[in-house]
Amino acid sequence: MFYVPFYQYFPEIAKQETRTAFVLNDSALPNGDYSFIDTYCDDPDCDCRRVIFYVVSSASKKPLAVIAYGWENKRYYAKWFGDNDPEMLNDLKGPALNVGSPQSRYAPALLKLVAEVVQDKAYVERLKNHYALFKAHIKKTKAVKSPARSANIIGRNDPCPCGSGKKYKKCCLGKLRA
Repeated sequence: MFYVPFYQYFPEIAKQETRTAFVLNDSALPNGDYSFIDTYCDDPDCDCRRVIFYVVSSASKKPLAVIAYGWENKRYYAKWFGDNDPEMLNDLKGPALNVGSPQSRYAPALLKLVAEVVQDKAYVERLKNHYALFKAHIKKTKAVKSPARSANIIGRNDPCPCGSGKKYKKCCLGKLRA
């Protein structure tokens, strides 16, 4: 399972709907604009209902933070994840820094910015729509597993690619066998 930018399959929609925030006079962030590149899991059988944002500054052109955000309630994530650990559920419901990704020194401030942005219900509805479009596209195009994908084997003790911070064997490995 990999996270793929929404714009890869829907460039015109992404061009119009990618959220960018302009920051001015914030003590925690340099002045400038920060775009939230939404990415989604490309596993056709996964229904995580989450987005991973790559927060990119136009000044650096590199991700300064990788932030996970889940819009469902904690009950949904407890059932989906198969665990009631409150800390894990807070991270799954998000927003939360993606523990498996490199983060810049600005990541905590960008997490606060994303937390403000996802208060916009219309924006969250847009993310849900992107997720539905993305998943429909993935299900249609990946109905048969690609033989090339088998080369990307994840070890049982590797960090889980879903970004949970757990080992693969304690996270999504069991879900694939079910």
